[in-house]
Amino acid sequence: MAVTRTVIKGAVVVTGASRGIGEACALHLDRLGFSVFAGVRREADGDALKQKACNGLTPILIDVTDTASIMSAVNIVGAGVGEAGLAGLVNNAGIAVAGPLEFLPLARLREQFEVNVIGQVAVTQAFLPLLQKGKGRIVNLGSMEGRMAMPFLGPYCASKFAMEALTDSLRLELRPRGISVSIVEPGVVATPILEKSIAAAEEIVKNLPPQVHDLYDIAISAGHKVADELVKAAIPAADVARAVTHALTAKRPKTRYIVGRDARLVAMMVRFVPDRIRDWLMARQMGLLRRPQSS
Repeated sequence: MAVTRTVIKGAVVVTGASRGIGEACALHLDRLGFSVFAGVRREADGDALKQKACNGLTPILIDVTDTASIMSAVNIVGAGVGEAGLAGLVNNAGIAVAGPLEFLPLARLREQFEVNVIGQVAVTQAFLPLLQKGKGRIVNLGSMEGRMAMPFLGPYCASKFAMEALTDSLRLELRPRGISVSIVEPGVVATPILEKSIAAAEEIVKNLPPQVHDLYDIAISAGHKVADELVKAAIPAADVARAVTHALTAKRPKTRYIVGRDARLVAMMVRFVPDRIRDWLMARQMGLLRRPQSS
C-alpha cells in the first residue's frame, strides 16, 4: 500500500544510494517525510530504488569522481529545492580496496582515495551553497576501520582515517555558519560492499607475483575465516540509517556515532589497549606473528 507524504521535513541528498547503507538511509529518510534526492550511478538502480520508496524519492545520477556529474546533480537538486535549500547531505558513496600493501597496484590505491576521500570533498564543496541556504547538516559515513587499521585493508582504512580528519576540520570551519558536521562509524554492516571487497581482494591476490603466496598465504587464509565470522555478525544497514537520521534531526547532534557492538569494542581497544598489544592480538588471529628464522 502506498503511503502519502503529509509532512515535508526538508530536502536531503544521499550519495551511494543504490544499495547497502545508502539505500537504507534514503528509504528511511523518505519514510520519515524528507524529500530525498538519492544519488546513484545507473538509471536502472534509480528506478529500482524509486519502486521501494513511499513518498516520491528522486533518484539523481552522480559519480563522485566526475566534476561534470556532480554539478549536473547540484543543478537538478537546486531546481527542485529552490530558495529552501538543503536540510542535509549524507556522504555515503564509497568503495573498499583490499590487498597486501607491499604488492598493491598503486592505481587501486589512487582509486580508493579518489572515491572515498576526494570525491566526498568534491560533493561537499558543490552542495555547500544549498546547505547554507537551508541551514542544513552534513553527515559523513566513516567506519570502525577509521579508528583502527586492519591488515590487508590498508587502502580502505586509510581512506576512512582521512574522513575522520576531514570531518573534524570541516566541523570547525563551518561552525560559524551553523552547519553541523557529524561522522557515523559503523562496525561491519551486512551490505554488498562487504562481499564485493572480499571478492575484489581475492582477485587482486590472484594477479599478484608468486612470492605473495609464500609471504601471505597463511594470513590470507586466516583472513577468509575472520571475514566469514564478520559477515555472520554483521549489523543491518537500518541501524546505521537510524544514526544518520539522528545526526540530521537531533537538536544537539553528536560529532561521532559509533554503531554496532564490534565498533564499540574497537573504540574501547583504541582508547585503552596499547598499540603493541593490539598488534599482537590481531597478528595472532591472522597468522602474522613473526616466523622463526631458518638456520
